[in-house]
Formats: sequence, structure tokens, C-alpha cells
Amino acid sequence: MTSIKGFASGIGALSVPSGMTAKAVRRVTRAAAVALVAAAMGASPAIAQDREQVRIAFEHALPNVEGKRIVAVTVTYPPGGKSLPHHHAASAFIYAYVLSGAIRSQVGNDPAKVYHAGEGFYEMPGSHHSISENASEKEPASLLAVFVVDSKDEPLTTPDKAPGSR
Repeated sequence: MTSIKGFASGIGALSVPSGMTAKAVRRVTRAAAVALVAAAMGASPAIAQDREQVRIAFEHALPNVEGKRIVAVTVTYPPGGKSLPHHHAASAFIYAYVLSGAIRSQVGNDPAKVYHAGEGFYEMPGSHHSISENASEKEPASLLAVFVVDSKDEPLTTPDKAPGSR
């Protein structure tokens, strides 16, 4: 399989339109390749830029609780960014701590609430997370989510199916 970089370099080597440098052609080609990958994954490039970035910060089996593990993830939202409505692994108890900015969250039938840096909330196993988004259109926001979950329970997060999809 060709990497995006290799794909972009290969296409950039085909021809250079007059007035454009080879470097500019590669940059435009890479941007187009990223857009194609996002489209192939079912998201438009504009939507993909509004989504959160999730990174595992820590994962370890709990030595004193057989069959359980702890997983900490950072979730970073660009201004106006949001997560799709979702649910987490059935066994997952989650504590979320806002690291920066402000996060709007709605879990289950509770009303939506905005949490600011230094505040936290939790989600019980089996909860539905209908709203998880940056409360600001101008500033980024991030949180640390700590999962206590069955060792074999995967995935940690599953987006809701779109209406009409199978």
C-alpha cells in the first residue's frame, strides 16, 4: 500500500503546471489526498476538521482487580468541534476532567451542562453520550477521560449509527 506521502510525491512528479513550484504542487496534492482519505472514511473534509482528536495517554491492567484495566485518553476539540453522539463499552465507568477551555456534555437523560477547566463529570456503564462538544466557537478545549473497563471490552467508544444506516 502506498503512503499518502508516496502517493503525493508520485503524482507531483508527473507534471508541474507552469507558474507553480514542485513544492507547491506536492502541498496541494497532499491536501487533496487527505481529502480523498477523509471522504473514503465517510466524512467530508470540513466535517473531519470539526471533529475531536482522541489519543491514548495511558493504559494498564489493574493488578488488584482481576479482569479490569484503566485507560486514560485525551480528547482535544478545535473551536466549535464536537463528537458524534456515542456510547462507550458496556463495562466502562468514565471520569472526565476538563483540562482546558469549556466542554458541553449531555449524558443519558440529564440536561446538557458546560464544564470548565478544572471541573469534572462521570458516566456510568452503559450511558449514552448524546452531546460532547467544545462550548466555544473561538477557543480550543480538551479533557482527560479515564476509563475503568473490562480488560477485553472493545472498542471503548462506538458512534451512534446514522438514521437509515445498517
